[in-house]
Amino acid sequence: MDNSGDGISVGGIVVGYFSNSHLSVSGPAAGLTAIVLAAITDLGAFNIFLTAGLIAGLLQLILGYIKAGSISNYFPTNVIEGMLAGIGVIIILKQIPHALGYDFELEGDESFFQANGGNIIETILGALNSLHFGAITITLVSLAILLMWTNVPFLSKLKLVPGALVAVIVGIILNEVFISTGSSLAISSEHLVSLPIPETVEDFKNIVLLPDFSAFLNYKVWIVGATIAIVASIETLLCIEAADRMDAQKRLTNTNVELKAQGIGNIVSSLIGGLPLTSVVVRTSTNNSAGAKSKMAAIVHGIFLLLSVLTIPFLLNKIPFATLAAVLFLVGYKLAKPSVIIHFWKKGKYQFMPFIATLLGVVFLDLLKGVALGILISVIFIVRGNMQRAYRFRKDKYEKGDIIRIDLAQEVSFLNKAAIKNTLNEIPENSKVVINAQDTVYIAHDVLDLINDFKNVRAKEDNIKVMLIGFKKAYEIEEEADENNHVFFEKYEQHRQN
Repeated sequence: MDNSGDGISVGGIVVGYFSNSHLSVSGPAAGLTAIVLAAITDLGAFNIFLTAGLIAGLLQLILGYIKAGSISNYFPTNVIEGMLAGIGVIIILKQIPHALGYDFELEGDESFFQANGGNIIETILGALNSLHFGAITITLVSLAILLMWTNVPFLSKLKLVPGALVAVIVGIILNEVFISTGSSLAISSEHLVSLPIPETVEDFKNIVLLPDFSAFLNYKVWIVGATIAIVASIETLLCIEAADRMDAQKRLTNTNVELKAQGIGNIVSSLIGGLPLTSVVVRTSTNNSAGAKSKMAAIVHGIFLLLSVLTIPFLLNKIPFATLAAVLFLVGYKLAKPSVIIHFWKKGKYQFMPFIATLLGVVFLDLLKGVALGILISVIFIVRGNMQRAYRFRKDKYEKGDIIRIDLAQEVSFLNKAAIKNTLNEIPENSKVVINAQDTVYIAHDVLDLINDFKNVRAKEDNIKVMLIGFKKAYEIEEEADENNHVFFEKYEQHRQN
């Protein structure tokens, strides 16, 4: 039996209660799918896997208490925005087949490539060859309702009734009309939501599975648990950063509290047979689009979901995937608006390149790899910029010739050695050079050695007059100019003061 519903309800109710995020919604995440499938296969039984989920929850609690959530402060804004845009693109691409009535792919899977070796583009092309006009009709009607609900003044005032709910109800009614009239537009069961319907007390009991506690002694279970804890925590922190950016009131989430909430959620989910949880961007964005203002939205969502699955699964099973596709089209568009891409393009390559790399990485790899790629490119740009900004090079005019002035930055690390070395090597013979370290608080020994060698070796060989200013005693570098340079630099100092 599918136990993802347990996790979704726990994600809403339990995590929602303990979390202090105002918009985040938790549940089983696509990013953990590969880990879950591999772990169940490796461990041999689902109840043993539940023990790994329990361990993951305990480890997340520990991460929260040791304040590991502060790592989220190091996620660059352009990478977070790129992640959101990438998820938006994936959502749109993945819903196109469902909108066309081609539902041979797992709903909720958020990866570009499929388990059968194909990809979403191939699936879309297959859908174009198998059009279902009933599904297309319901998609278009649902989209029209959603757009009118936000753009028509008198409809937009009906805030208590979400447009997505109206679209789903209309989608169900339309399909029931198609079925009752024997229309060729009728959508069959394989294109509808499919939930198990418990018919006996035993069926309800089978929903709840317990972990195999004896598996605590199995080291493989601990490895799986640690893996889930790390991946789920990173995905959660990324989502929380995204949720805080979505929040119109700009409220900030305590990430350490969130890790504790996720840990408690994973413990409870594992104890009742549910899958591991994370904070999920798609659910969070949908929650925000529906008008959520506080974490009560996530809690109520979990309660209604649990009650609906237990009491009216037969009604939920009438929902066409096509109408859900329409809802998710708008969610995806809000995440990947062209205006966002244009915004980062206008900010220049240092902002745009990490953004677009993250977007493409999330689409063609997965969320974590995409974010890692974006952060890597951000670091490369930072290092490159730091190397270029280690000093300022200029020429001062003087009656007896130009003076080359090199002003070192506040921090000069070993990464700047190559750039400074190239600059010193390009100084021509018979030049006059001032190297100024008055604003510098740190200079790497590699760079100090380089400057010393330039002053004591090359400068003497090529008749280059050198003056060092502002170098601290701790640098152990001689500031005095050579004896034959004294008169020149005294006049230079007088020139500067005048």
